[in-house]
Amino acid sequence: MEVLLFTVLTLCVLGILAAVILYFVAQKFKVEEDPRIDDVEKMLPGANCGGCGFAGCRGMADALVKRDDISDLFCPVGGADTMKACAGYLGKAAPEKEPQVATVRCAGTCAKRPHTNAYDGARSCAVASSLYVGDTGCSFGCLGFGDCVVACAFDAIRVNPETGLPEVDADKCTACGACVKACPKMIIELRKKWPKNRAVYVSCVSKDKGAAVMKACKAGCIGCGKCAKVCPFGAITVENNVAFIDSTKCKLCRKCVNECPTGAIKLVGMEPLPKEPKTPAAPKAAPAAEAPKAAAEPKKEA
Repeated sequence: MEVLLFTVLTLCVLGILAAVILYFVAQKFKVEEDPRIDDVEKMLPGANCGGCGFAGCRGMADALVKRDDISDLFCPVGGADTMKACAGYLGKAAPEKEPQVATVRCAGTCAKRPHTNAYDGARSCAVASSLYVGDTGCSFGCLGFGDCVVACAFDAIRVNPETGLPEVDADKCTACGACVKACPKMIIELRKKWPKNRAVYVSCVSKDKGAAVMKACKAGCIGCGKCAKVCPFGAITVENNVAFIDSTKCKLCRKCVNECPTGAIKLVGMEPLPKEPKTPAAPKAAPAAEAPKAAAEPKKEA
């Protein structure tokens, strides 16, 4: 009994001694942390979505406090107001950035992009894209298994069961970019957020030639370039057989929408321009009547 008691007391003394040693070592080598980091972290939304490029809001707060130039740092969830608050507290210049929204660049609904085979595997876009090109004739279109939905922490994107395509709720979207990273087909991108959720964009990323696109999808871009010709602001370019509208140059004039022969240019939040009636061809001018031949002069009498 005495041996057991002695053993217990010895272990307790050793434990207390180890704790005291660890305490002094921690005090000796502890790293002083700027208390402003805690204050800035409280100002951030706490979503920990990674949209700012850091693993969480703590990493963002640490960078905001320690960096002299914070112009390349931005919290997409908090937006400009949160960044101004943090910058004002730290006495730094707040970065300016236009609000953005996730945009799905695929219009290949079930009706316009018929299935040619059936996939019987894990219901994951990442898995399916690593095994084959897709269950339709278009190898660039959406697979529809919803990896983007799982990645979104704000319930801002859903897959429409009728069309088979993801749809973004612009009011809920924070432009964190999680869905962009989750999409293996790279059909989701962050674009400028217009007032009243308006938008004009090419809902296709297919790089196939026009004939192949028409066979695979009735709503695909065929790279005809008609939209680029009518754009008065030079916002549309055609590269690799697909058109792209630069949202920083686009003025929402909507002229390109009527010119697209396949309807690949999607218009959101606005009515299309009324189509101008075709000018009838001018009638051909009737051929001029031949002038009557001059009457023969009478012969002079000798």
